[in-house]
Amino acid sequence: MDYVSRVPAPPLDRFIDDIYCLTGVPGRRLMNVPPMPSAHLYLNLGGPARLWDSDPSVPPVELADGWFMGVWTRRFLFEYPERVHLAGVHFKPWGISPFADLPATELRDRWVPVDAVWKRSADRIRNRIGDTASAAETLRVVEEELRSRLAPSRGLDLVRHTGGQLATSHGTVPVGALSAVAGVSGNHLAAQFKAHVGVTPKRMARIYRFSRAILSVDARRPVDWSALAHTMGYFDLAHFSREFKDFTGHTPTAYLALRRRFPAEREFPPDHGPMPAE
Repeated sequence: MDYVSRVPAPPLDRFIDDIYCLTGVPGRRLMNVPPMPSAHLYLNLGGPARLWDSDPSVPPVELADGWFMGVWTRRFLFEYPERVHLAGVHFKPWGISPFADLPATELRDRWVPVDAVWKRSADRIRNRIGDTASAAETLRVVEEELRSRLAPSRGLDLVRHTGGQLATSHGTVPVGALSAVAGVSGNHLAAQFKAHVGVTPKRMARIYRFSRAILSVDARRPVDWSALAHTMGYFDLAHFSREFKDFTGHTPTAYLALRRRFPAEREFPPDHGPMPAE
């Protein structure tokens, strides 16, 4: 598939990693997506996609127009249509907050239709893009929409600053140190993270640490899992293996075997978190 993206101009880049356009025929349609340090907006310009929560009590959904997704703390399954045409936004974990007038906890571990967040907007945005728009034009329309939606959000500067420290340290900086340096109590910082990210700083640190671990795995080479667990700050290999299985549904060795059977497309996806579902 073709993935065309760009980082938006300031001030959007404080909240967004990239805006992208994805087109083509997927090599594997059903993907297993572990928790990653990001939130998302998808604008579907093609056939409907299907999603399944790893929590069996949550019914699957089919989404044709567009949807928001907050930070996920567990894995989910995503099925591409036979031919993909979508525009998307990779938000930083706190990035949806100034664009959506609702608590981030309402987007955590959920997919919510665009029209439920931006009232009656999905068709208007899709019509502006049109069926034949170039990737560059698609990105321009999405960026304009985001810029028009940007609004101040109280407490977000604190979360953005401390969240940036979690990102830079890959989740290894102690959460107590974050609140101490920021000059606020741990309870206040946790409350602000829940409001703007949907999860506590401790949970966000776990996701950052796991994402660094999974993205550092090179399936073409042998992996010393004990050394990797130590480097990433896990207590021991057993701790790392439990978290790995919880987040991916696979043991580390089973994950490595899966990656070797189904190598990621060259230069796609932009991260190697999503994996083929068997």
